[in-house]
Amino acid sequence: MKQILIIITLFIANFSFAQAPAEWKEKDDFHKVMASTFHPMEDGNFNPIKEKSQEMYDKAVAWQKSSIPVGYNKKKISKILKKLVKETNDLNKEIKAGTTDTKIKEDLTELHDIFHEIVGLCKHE
Repeated sequence: MKQILIIITLFIANFSFAQAPAEWKEKDDFHKVMASTFHPMEDGNFNPIKEKSQEMYDKAVAWQKSSIPVGYNKKKISKILKKLVKETNDLNKEIKAGTTDTKIKEDLTELHDIFHEIVGLCKHE
């Protein structure tokens, strides 16, 4: 009986760890820049995104180039990461060209939505 309990416990522990979201450093790195720019923008402070648009683009590129964790839907995530990189590049160029805060808000909000779309896919299938 004791052996059966041990086997069941090991099975449950193994299943639980297998279902835990994988660590993905590049996702977390991008999230830090997104959070540090998006939330101030919501309060009307556009300085962080104006100062960090290049960094956001660089983090998006690094995320796209990184290995997608095993078990995630690589095809869907790759497609959306490609869109994220394009949109962060566009925003970076617009900011450098002196675009309006209204346009920055529109574009950064879209990037935030794209980010959350990717995060929603970051689970084992």
